[in-house]
Amino acid sequence: MAILPSKLILEPLLKTWLLEDIGRGDRTTNAIFTEENSHQKAYWLLKEDGVIAGLPIAKMVFQLLDEKLLFTEQIEEGKYYLAGTKLVTMAGKMDALLTGERVALNLVMHLSGIATMTRKYVEAIAHYPTQLVDTRKTTPGLRILEKYATQIGGAINHRMGLDDAVMIKDNHIEAAGSIARAIALIRGNIPYPLTIEVETNNLEQVQEAIEHQANIIMLDNMTIAQMKQAVTIIRQSNQNIKIEASGNVTLDNIQQIAQTGIDFISTSATITRAPWLDLSMKF
Repeated sequence: MAILPSKLILEPLLKTWLLEDIGRGDRTTNAIFTEENSHQKAYWLLKEDGVIAGLPIAKMVFQLLDEKLLFTEQIEEGKYYLAGTKLVTMAGKMDALLTGERVALNLVMHLSGIATMTRKYVEAIAHYPTQLVDTRKTTPGLRILEKYATQIGGAINHRMGLDDAVMIKDNHIEAAGSIARAIALIRGNIPYPLTIEVETNNLEQVQEAIEHQANIIMLDNMTIAQMKQAVTIIRQSNQNIKIEASGNVTLDNIQQIAQTGIDFISTSATITRAPWLDLSMKF
């Protein structure tokens, strides 16, 4: 189940994005509408098929502008809907509806695109025990929302930031001199219960990560044949080590990767390759 970020986190972000769009005021709306003719009803229309994500966040956008605005979801967040579906109905001040429209729509179109793309990857490996996870390849300032959208699509969040867990990558190994040295330096300097993950790109590195008790071993950009060998070696050595595959994951090869017996597949494609899902607001 996807967990919506705290209001304490979201509100400052939404206020910043509203201020970016509003500037010194919505000149068009403010010039046309007065208090006497300001109340209006509106609805959102889905213009292409997809998974919807971000409606509670859109509601917050509008209610920052008009706390009495009614925002009623007509569908269930996280489900797949066809073009032509009415997503929400709204009633409130016209200036709030028009001033918040672009920010709210942009967010939901972006997040729904991610959720839709994620769902495709998740469904491709639905018959395997392997789970899909996202990465830190996110848009600066939008990570918490983009990772919320991958959850909506059915994926699991990888670490949200550098402080969530230890991941020893190729540059860390190069700087430390070896996987063994990197793990030794890190193990004495991290709090319990952080896990240690090691990125490996050959079987020699896999063996070294096993010997020095890595909690998770990532098989990075390996061939399917190499992955199968690595999984066999790891399972025979330590059943408690989790195995992750990453690098060049596509809808064309994700099933083959899952068939190797790994625990997790991580990919940035669900965010970086996701087109926006088209929506519009109508009065």
